[in-house]
Amino acid sequence: MHQKPNLVYILADDMGYGDVSYLNPQSAFRTPNLDRLGREGLCFTDAHATSAVCTPSRYGILTGMYNWRSPLKQGVLSGYSPALISPGTQTVASMLRHQGYDTACIGKWHLGMDWQTTDGQPIQQRSGSLAPGNVDYQASIGRSPNTFGFDYFYGISASLDMPPYVYIENDHVTQLPDHEDPGKANPPDGFAPDFHRPGPCAPDFRHEDVLPHLCEKAVEYITGQREKPFFLYFPLPAPHTPIVPTAPYIGCSATNLYGDFCVMCDGVVGKVMDALQSSGQAENTILIFASDNGCSPQADFSQLAQLGHFPSYHFRGYKADIYEGGHRIPLLIRWPQMIAPGRSCDEVVCLCDLMATMAEILDVPLAPDMGVDSVSNLPVWRGEAYQTPLREATVHQSIDGSLSIRKGKYKLEMCPGSGGWSYPRPNRDDTSHLPSIQLYDLSEDLGEKHNLAEQLPEVVQQLKTLLVSYVRNGRSTPGPKQPNQGAEIWESVKWLEQI
Repeated sequence: MHQKPNLVYILADDMGYGDVSYLNPQSAFRTPNLDRLGREGLCFTDAHATSAVCTPSRYGILTGMYNWRSPLKQGVLSGYSPALISPGTQTVASMLRHQGYDTACIGKWHLGMDWQTTDGQPIQQRSGSLAPGNVDYQASIGRSPNTFGFDYFYGISASLDMPPYVYIENDHVTQLPDHEDPGKANPPDGFAPDFHRPGPCAPDFRHEDVLPHLCEKAVEYITGQREKPFFLYFPLPAPHTPIVPTAPYIGCSATNLYGDFCVMCDGVVGKVMDALQSSGQAENTILIFASDNGCSPQADFSQLAQLGHFPSYHFRGYKADIYEGGHRIPLLIRWPQMIAPGRSCDEVVCLCDLMATMAEILDVPLAPDMGVDSVSNLPVWRGEAYQTPLREATVHQSIDGSLSIRKGKYKLEMCPGSGGWSYPRPNRDDTSHLPSIQLYDLSEDLGEKHNLAEQLPEVVQQLKTLLVSYVRNGRSTPGPKQPNQGAEIWESVKWLEQI
């Protein structure tokens, strides 16, 4: 039997910090399996995704690099976007495969892949549709997850509300699309929980079946592993839109369909835990649960608030925002052989820390261009004493590309307003009267209500200088300078020129 620990990484899609009842005692619904995971392992209360939206935060998890070092400087990819990760970039999966691991990604990819076209021309959109009309669904897909360290991939190309609505196994679709899903739009006066865009759909694809189907695949993978250590990256398509809990879960949360979908996600976690236990692999498996960013307003915050539930807990903002509600996420880790149960930690950590942590566990030196923003969290996992914070500082990004930097109790946000979807919204609300930067003392103002930028100019300057150094050095960890991709974008960032 191998001694290296297995790694199972479950990543929820748009689940808020307050949607896990272990973290939010006032939650209107219970998440018993996640609560059990918290009791049996380590719970982080100040964990963050690198971004407040999904494509970039996934990039950070797998590469150990801040997502804004990639060519994608704002927003997210679509289901037909080309691969974002550059050829030759080492990922957590490729690192573990080099260490003898079997590696699999089952679930939502959303980091792009290279679809082939029937005419050799760039992918074209049909008139009036978001679905490209010249994609060759029979051809092999280039730069699929197999290219980036995964021995096996089964899942969907992007979010569940983005076409194409097909399952992909390794580098081919499992069934060709045979009809057009008309999609479901948001009504102007309310919410459509089953919102999704129109697009090509395969005969075996039903949105409500995707989460249970992927769960079956993940359990099948876990129970089939025996000879080699394995890494299962299991990015769920839920509770992201379309919000489609299956019949056994409808009404179970006593809130709304979003609450029901969260409880269904909790059930998926339970099935993974059961599979590890029944296959005798729980003791030697690092099981991680996290979310890729904060909760989406599609959850219907007003309705949930009337029922006493707050997906962002007591943090300001939600998905897409530079505020804490955009990127502070649940993070629960169980590893019986190393992590003492029932512990809680308020250390600032980031999801991009996975690469450096696994490298330290396996005693693998990282090349100068690997995991340039990744810091090992192993001392915290072990419960060891340490004199200084693990991370010097942590950078976050909103959907419009704005950055913030957090060091100790201070958080500097390089934008007026949210940088995302909550008020005030960039390019939609008037922010001309607002300061161009925001500084908050999170030790006293967790709700980010009192901007201290004018009162503490020396703190602003210190954090701005540090942020600029992280950008220009191509890394935030010790080591030789590295290049950023698409660096020309920074030429328009005024604060870079002010240092």
